[in-house]
Amino acid sequence: MSFSLPIETDRLTLRRYLDSDYDDLLELQSSVDVTRFLLYDPKTPEQVRESLAGRLADVPMDTDGQALTVAAIQRETGRHVGEVTLFMRSVEHRTGEIGFVFHPEFHGRGFAAEASVELLRLGFEQLGMHRIIGRLDGRNTGSANLLKRLGLRQEAHFVKNEFLKGEWTDELVFAMLADEWKLRQS
Repeated sequence: MSFSLPIETDRLTLRRYLDSDYDDLLELQSSVDVTRFLLYDPKTPEQVRESLAGRLADVPMDTDGQALTVAAIQRETGRHVGEVTLFMRSVEHRTGEIGFVFHPEFHGRGFAAEASVELLRLGFEQLGMHRIIGRLDGRNTGSANLLKRLGLRQEAHFVKNEFLKGEWTDELVFAMLADEWKLRQS
């Protein structure tokens, strides 16, 4: 499987992380507002260093469990606005998962949608995925609405199935098939 980076959009450059992105990643991953609906609590500086090391690694996306996380950089300003991730859930079943995390100051500007479309394109068109899902905390209505706008359909609502940060939370699962992606592109 192969893919090419960076990816240029109208307003963003999606590229591999660099060592120099540490401060931006620290700001993102240590924020209570950003991590509110994520599976992890705000990270310490050392945890962010470990996280960055994983993002710097070359990931061929040919083994279950691998993840490609790219920095979303605003072309006009050079600012790190967030990141998008494509996970390889199953090589055998050609299934992936998409995720996105953006700095709150950039919410509502369409950056997450612009970046996510390109990761869906990468997954379906370059990696040959059959199915890509998006999973999220049921309270995260902004992300749920984004997945709907991207064309993913809600397939599941698991009630109080995960105990996160001291409470039971619902999980929503959205999905898109390669055939549905092709229809949206035509």
